[in-house]
Amino acid sequence: MDHSSITGRQLAAARTLAELSQADVAKAANVSIPTLKRMEGASGSVPGMTNNVAAVVRALEAAGVAFIDGDYSGSGGPGVRLRDPS
Repeated sequence: MDHSSITGRQLAAARTLAELSQADVAKAANVSIPTLKRMEGASGSVPGMTNNVAAVVRALEAAGVAFIDGDYSGSGGPGVRLRDPS
């Protein structure tokens, strides 16, 4: 998935779905908590340096979250879901 299409709401929803705190995700992604708060607070695409956005996405994916870009076969826009446990 192109990280430039990730929204702040997706990041916040992904973190909540994975039952992680902002501090947990910030630490795993090696970004500051204020940076993560700004990312999650974005109404559209996540602002910030692309490497920071990618790091947060990787941390959330490592926690079992899958990002949905809205171009899949179902209806609706971008979202998140938990991957099936393997």
